[in-house]
Amino acid sequence: MQITPEILQKLQQIVGETFVFTDQETRNHYGHDETEDYVFPPSVVVKPVNVIEISEILKLANQYKIPVTAIGARTGLSGGALSIRQGIGLSMERFNKILEIDEKNLQVTVEPAVITQVLRESVAEKGLFYPPDPSSQGSCWIGGNVAENAGGARAVKYGVTKDYVLNLEVVLPNGEIIWTGANTLKNSTGYNLTQLMVGSEGTLGIITKIVMKLLPKVNHNVLMLVPFYNATQACEAVSAIFRAGIIPSALEFMERDAIDWALKFIDGLNVQVSDGIQAHLLIEVDGNYPEILMQEAEKIMTVVEQFQIDEILFADTEDQKNAIWKMRRNIAEAVKANSIYKEEDTVVPRYELPKLLQGIKRIGNKYGFKSVCYGHAGDGNLHVNIIKANMTDENWKTEVPKGIREIFELTVSLKGTLSGEHGIGFVQKNYMDIAFSEVHLELMKRIKFVFDPNGILNPGKIFPDC
Repeated sequence: MQITPEILQKLQQIVGETFVFTDQETRNHYGHDETEDYVFPPSVVVKPVNVIEISEILKLANQYKIPVTAIGARTGLSGGALSIRQGIGLSMERFNKILEIDEKNLQVTVEPAVITQVLRESVAEKGLFYPPDPSSQGSCWIGGNVAENAGGARAVKYGVTKDYVLNLEVVLPNGEIIWTGANTLKNSTGYNLTQLMVGSEGTLGIITKIVMKLLPKVNHNVLMLVPFYNATQACEAVSAIFRAGIIPSALEFMERDAIDWALKFIDGLNVQVSDGIQAHLLIEVDGNYPEILMQEAEKIMTVVEQFQIDEILFADTEDQKNAIWKMRRNIAEAVKANSIYKEEDTVVPRYELPKLLQGIKRIGNKYGFKSVCYGHAGDGNLHVNIIKANMTDENWKTEVPKGIREIFELTVSLKGTLSGEHGIGFVQKNYMDIAFSEVHLELMKRIKFVFDPNGILNPGKIFPDC
């Protein structure tokens, strides 16, 4: 859709000339996220400041059938914020306030452009705890977390974003403004529109306010790094820990290459990795009673000592804990710095992790690519980084998609699915037929049509190309 001078003038009347951008540099800046090297500039970038402005923008877009893509912090890995069909790039950056921390009800009301780590630290100052902690928490926004149903390392014990969203203020594609639910912990009143919006990737409405539940702050944790001589055994140990009756607050898997690359990428980290080590598990338990945590740590040691492991590293100080977490959280950036890559976000029942890892390596050998795997093993979520390295451009273009399809087919055969936390967006949409039948997909398309009959919101996402 062409943005005519008339439409441009109307956008300027809604938000002010200062907040409407058509220059190429700005459009390119808002036309990419962290998904590979894709750039899809919108025709115009608009920066509203309140819900009424967004309502007016969507009324205009709906009238002229102009595509609208909500653009957040652009830290996504599935291309969810890319303006595939150009149109209006709706930057949410001015919606950046924590509106209320309700200490009596353990709730927070927040706008979508608040940085996740800022939210977590702000409620922690009040003695409260917001658990979801994606690796990009220092830069990603809470609105994007809601749109993608983000998880993070502590999802294994505390759940993902959807488990904390109580109510949403949403602008529908026709400009109407609704609240989706209620600020209550229980709600059996009609269809759950709140949870329908969570994970909908900006295809059903624009989220402008978020009410989230909080927990009391947890005061203590124990962190250990367990080196395994066999990566498959590291995956086997994951479910063994749970079967022993322990629920860690974090349980992360990291292949040897992932750690080596992270250590080279980050200056000042000192983690020794012995020859022959193939993988590590980063295991954390948390709570308010140190003696109980030590008992749980000892029980975990009993479990992992049944496997071929090297000496376990216990993080003795906060600095050491922070260094280990910094290593884990920077793996994605380290991989990106090493090679052109594609990242897939597989998730299976945790007992199936060994089969998934072995299958990924087998498929890589078949199609001639190397993979580096890491992720939230405690909830079965394995990030698969496919490395281009010395592959020819032709094989990268033709063989890797075949391998990715086989990886997803394997994942679904193990009763898993295509994405645990990154979403489908642009890059995974053509694999949706693996996870869903035509009936499933048609139901989803009908839901999309009910909300957005003109198809203006984030087109070109989630559903396979026809």
